[in-house]
Amino acid sequence: MTYLRALGRAGALAVFALLSWVDVLVELIAFALLCVGLVFFLGPAVEWARGRSRVARTLAARWCDVEIAPPYRPEPPEPVRERDGWYRDGNQLYKRAFWIRWQHRLTWALEDPAAGREFTWQLVNPLVTLLLPVAVLLGGSTVLRGYGHWTRWWLGPRPPVEARKNRLHRHVEALGHQGGIFALSVVQLIFSLPQLVLMVGFPPLAVPVVLWTRSITDTLRREAGNWTGVRIARPYLPPPGLPVPRPDGLYQVGKQLHEEPFWPVQHARTRWVLRDRATWRDLAGAVLGTLVSFVLLLPSIALVTRGLLGLVTLWVWRPFVSSPVTWWPFPEVSTHLGAAAQTPVALAMVVAGLAPAPWLARQQARFARVWLGPTEATRLAARVERLKQTRTDVTVTQAAELRRIERDLHDGIQSRLVAMGMKLGAVEALVDTDPAAAKRLAAELRTASSEALTELRVLIRGIHPPVLSERGLLDAVRALALDSPLKTEVTGSLPGRVEEPVEACTYFAVSELLGNAAKHGSKRASIEVDFADGQLTVVVTDDGPGGAVPARGSGLRGIERRLGAFDGRLTLTSPIGGPTRAMVEITCQLDREPSSPRTSTSSETA
Repeated sequence: MTYLRALGRAGALAVFALLSWVDVLVELIAFALLCVGLVFFLGPAVEWARGRSRVARTLAARWCDVEIAPPYRPEPPEPVRERDGWYRDGNQLYKRAFWIRWQHRLTWALEDPAAGREFTWQLVNPLVTLLLPVAVLLGGSTVLRGYGHWTRWWLGPRPPVEARKNRLHRHVEALGHQGGIFALSVVQLIFSLPQLVLMVGFPPLAVPVVLWTRSITDTLRREAGNWTGVRIARPYLPPPGLPVPRPDGLYQVGKQLHEEPFWPVQHARTRWVLRDRATWRDLAGAVLGTLVSFVLLLPSIALVTRGLLGLVTLWVWRPFVSSPVTWWPFPEVSTHLGAAAQTPVALAMVVAGLAPAPWLARQQARFARVWLGPTEATRLAARVERLKQTRTDVTVTQAAELRRIERDLHDGIQSRLVAMGMKLGAVEALVDTDPAAAKRLAAELRTASSEALTELRVLIRGIHPPVLSERGLLDAVRALALDSPLKTEVTGSLPGRVEEPVEACTYFAVSELLGNAAKHGSKRASIEVDFADGQLTVVVTDDGPGGAVPARGSGLRGIERRLGAFDGRLTLTSPIGGPTRAMVEITCQLDREPSSPRTSTSSETA
């Protein structure tokens, strides 16, 4: 009876698994609609497919005795209405919360690592479960438990630890990255064609199309960096500022005068887009990048596909047919011995296709960087514009810091010193007539001087913490970790002492990031400190709810302004549901003795 029940469950699982291909078809249709501008279908399609996965986890628990927890990130919080009645998302205001809610849920569904595993499971699982009844006939009910573990590997939670990936996983993932880069290149090419037509025939109408197409190219740059480690910076020139009117109040464009700034603004934007070399390099990169990606991807896909089809033909299709099968380009196979002899060839083809996949993916990204990355002239122009912006921010920040120090000295230390001077005068008057009262005042003076010294030390610590001068940046960051309410781990090493201004800037940036993490409900954080190729990099990661936007937080904006003085950069990755990853990068030099060797520090404060 148990044997028949296991066989029935295997058949039911096989039939249920075929429905996953319906989910795949729906998701592909929704993605195609997204590519043509219909953006409201992909998110619901992904969430609808999750219902099938939820049923699969339930069946695995009931029939296979394998409990599987949901692997998804926490759902995004509901938008909060501000006091003025508007809903805010970054720098955009909305009267209703529908668009913000939909956008956050789409980001939450697509950026969750479980979404990619789930889609792959939907493709592969029906092929596996078709063999499940046969496997139960041969192996009994224990096969169902193995299928439960298979399901948990795909649909269960996984720790996000890169080091746990084995070599096969990394090579299969790299093959997927090759396909992803090729797919993004194809999408970029498709949308570049109408862009080219408008740029040649209707230049004023080309500006919004070019700017929208740049978002697709930016996606290719970002994902190529995430997948292969080859970073591709944005090469575009900064947008033009608002036109300046003449003394008579009119706006001049060539020999034409305008009363309103609308047409001068449109003219400046059109010139900005069409005269930017990066715009034309994007078009060339779309064509050449697609061609190169196809050439690099084709051998890997051909070998892996041919090898897998050979294995299926030899061991899945052949046992169910009476006549010999042909595994092109190899001879006909009719016996198990012949299939066993051809199996190493099929495996060798799969290995030959997977082995160069990581290297080929990096070559695709490097070729994309040649055409989609900045040239030396673009880097110089962007640097000049950035320095113009940061110069103003630095001036304002320094003035505000000086006012703060002046206010703290005036309201704190100065008032205490004035009071101490008045008490000293009273002591001088009472020392001969009332020695006891003079002694009491002297004791109060001693207490007041101690408090003034403590307050002065706190003020100095806010300007430049002594631990930086005494121990260096790495030990100062460890001291921050020990004082933080989060359970914080610090790893990294510095081959020398960093310049003092850079040390102070990085210290206060890390302090602000840890404070933000604690304020928004994080429990754990990690800090990685590294120095390579003349660049100091500090990465702060926390397990908070995510959704951080620099434009909405004065603390993050303060970090950006502080880094701007050193031409530094804050890169924030904070998907809805977390985790939040903030990377601080500053170009600097090492100028003093080495700091502490690579260690790992953990702290936990109740």
